Amino acid sequence: MVFKCQEDSFLKEFQTTIVSCDYATLDWSGEDNSSETRQLRGFNVVCENTILFPEGGGQPCDYGTINGQQVRSVVRKGSTAVHFVESTSSFEEGAEVQQRLEWSRRLDHMQQHSGQHLITALFDREFKYDTTSWSMGSSVSYIQLSTPHLISRESLDLIERQANDLIREGREVSVVLVDPETALEFQDARAPRGLPKDHEGLARVVRIEGIESNMCCGTHVNNLSQLQCVKLLYAEKVKTNILVYFVVGERALRKLGEIFQREQQLTVALKGGAQHHLELVQKLQQNVKSTRKSFQQLLKDFATAEAERLEDLSKSLRPKYFALHRRDGIEVDFINTFLRHAPEEIFYFLTVSEGVSAGSAARGHMVLRGDPALIQELGPKFLELLEGKGNGKENNFQGKINNLANLQECTALLEAHFKPKKPIVEQAASAS
Repeated sequence: MVFKCQEDSFLKEFQTTIVSCDYATLDWSGEDNSSETRQLRGFNVVCENTILFPEGGGQPCDYGTINGQQVRSVVRKGSTAVHFVESTSSFEEGAEVQQRLEWSRRLDHMQQHSGQHLITALFDREFKYDTTSWSMGSSVSYIQLSTPHLISRESLDLIERQANDLIREGREVSVVLVDPETALEFQDARAPRGLPKDHEGLARVVRIEGIESNMCCGTHVNNLSQLQCVKLLYAEKVKTNILVYFVVGERALRKLGEIFQREQQLTVALKGGAQHHLELVQKLQQNVKSTRKSFQQLLKDFATAEAERLEDLSKSLRPKYFALHRRDGIEVDFINTFLRHAPEEIFYFLTVSEGVSAGSAARGHMVLRGDPALIQELGPKFLELLEGKGNGKENNFQGKINNLANLQECTALLEAHFKPKKPIVEQAASAS
């Protein structure tokens, strides 16, 4: 069956009759498929015909209303379109209802889908690259080309320029209904997906004047000028294929607006015009790299000094255990440097973690070194208290930790073990 939405993609309202209405639920993740899924209650509604496109051919379904009630999903089952209507009341079979289309979503889908046909045809004409699949994302779409060769920016610009020239010419886009078994018109039509197994009746062939014919069930513009413009963003290699990302029409304008806003924000942050952004970012990266290198060296010097301070103590004055906790970042080299210079007979409880701004939920790294029996006793307990994972062998134990809230409790356990002698516990100042 050819639905009303496929006969006239610009029809925004339509009166039809209810065929069936059954209670149903729908797991819905929002219009942009980015929010958390929630279960909607409503009805699966079948009408005699529909202007709301059911998902298919790489194109998402339309949204709209039936008698003012929100249609959250439309799927095709054979020759039938099933609408999920979010509603607390059902529809009577045989009742006349009014369908209304969410036009902004339809226009966006038509622009991306017709744009995809145009881009696909031009890559085939210029480079003999077949489009094996495509995906219409919520903000950016892509086609998959059957070539292992990465496409240069020059080739992308060539296709983009040709597409926009054809848009300015205003080439006609038309739909022809043909019998796939007998029609000669069908033989030259591109059909990358083939007809669905449950397809019934005539097939739709979408034609771009002088460019191509493509078997397709989707909604399309009727003139390339309605695409406004095409922008090919970039190409990337995925396994043995190439993905070409693009935006068409209103999406291209939104993308330009987003980029310009980001450019303005960077101008303020970097204190320099757009033409200097790359240079300023590279300079900033170099400064950060240099500063980090100096900081890491300072930490190593401090670790060495702390270890040597213990080494310089006479054995009778050395503590039974030593705890040191740094919040300068997860700098494991600090611990390694300290332990290389520290005396062996002391039990060590050392941690490094994210800065103070991360709070008690900061992530970090823990190391214990000392008596193997005590390592086996305290290591798992400390990891449980600090919500970490790790393991140990002989006199060493280490692991990643995710919560510092119980750090003092760990120290208390260590202190209790070594009573009555009071240990030296040093809490180093944070450099954050």
